[in-house]
Amino acid sequence: MPASIVTFEPRVAAFQARQRVRIWQKKQIVVGHLGFKQFQMLKLATVGVAAVKNRVQAALGREDGPAKPLTKRYAIRKTRLRLGNRRNLTFTGAMLRNLQVRTVSERDARAGLSTRKDRIKAWASQNIEPWLTFSPRNQEAIRQAAEWIFAENARNLIR
Repeated sequence: MPASIVTFEPRVAAFQARQRVRIWQKKQIVVGHLGFKQFQMLKLATVGVAAVKNRVQAALGREDGPAKPLTKRYAIRKTRLRLGNRRNLTFTGAMLRNLQVRTVSERDARAGLSTRKDRIKAWASQNIEPWLTFSPRNQEAIRQAAEWIFAENARNLIR
């Protein structure tokens, strides 16, 4: 069989459809190689990450209630630096800035932190109080975004 002829194998095509695609490549966002469903999942994941970031910056816990209070010494230290004494994970702002969507497939998306230092800080904060979870309001925001994306796709299909 000549090398220029490509045969179609359903198992291989199904495997390729489930592969994860890296969004971040060499410190840049690259979305030109995403398929239609992957791009939709990227939109949904971006909404989810933004919702989590907004909740954490507002010092809300995983159930949309107030976050666990800081320790006494750390609260005094943050107050002296005029950063407030709430658990909003923004002492320098680097950790939340690095929380971004990293990989996307047709069925799921994964977000992560880029630097090792921020991953360690996030792990330590997660052990104190889980913050990298979807609260009920976050889930509602993602559901609304999914409805909007579905409606947008329906309009495009009807044309």
